[in-house]
Amino acid sequence: MSESNAGRRTKVARVIDEYGLTQMGARLEAAWTGEGGERTSLRDLADEFNEAVLAAAMREAGSAPLASEVSGTYETLSSETEPDATRARRRLKREGVDVDGVESDFVTHQALHTYLRRDRGASLPEDDGDRRDRTIESIEKLQGRLAAVAESGLTSLAAAGEVDRDDYDVLVTVRGVCPECGVDRPVGELLREGGCDCGD
Repeated sequence: MSESNAGRRTKVARVIDEYGLTQMGARLEAAWTGEGGERTSLRDLADEFNEAVLAAAMREAGSAPLASEVSGTYETLSSETEPDATRARRRLKREGVDVDGVESDFVTHQALHTYLRRDRGASLPEDDGDRRDRTIESIEKLQGRLAAVAESGLTSLAAAGEVDRDDYDVLVTVRGVCPECGVDRPVGELLREGGCDCGD
């Protein structure tokens, strides 16, 4: 189905209606345009949107999933590790989720771009923000996401008896090491300070 036809709805608009994600359109637009300050990439927004679709489908099937469970399940479904994805699909089917239908309703970042431009008339503002702050925030968001996926995986494996416990502390730190002076600091700290200054 061509989304370029003015008389046809975009896939994102249709999925929003089908899953009752009534606030999602405004949220996507605000995040993409940086209404609250920091802009979110279309790829990250596509992941967020698809996780919302999965969560809605799980709730419809009678579950009350935690955000970390949804995130971990989506990550597994999107994984190139087929055995893990197959296990996740089987589990969802046992819980009453129409997995094939849900996965067919997942959207790409290109589909989101079409929706935001065509259906919402959104466009990016002039880039007058601080590039360093945006980079730091992106790194910290990814660290948080990785920690959530790891925690969800531990919980899932512990429930299956494949790990001895589920209350491990999960620490995710991205560090920068200078090849000249050997300084070793969190990347966010290095960026905020403008580097290690060993060349001064």
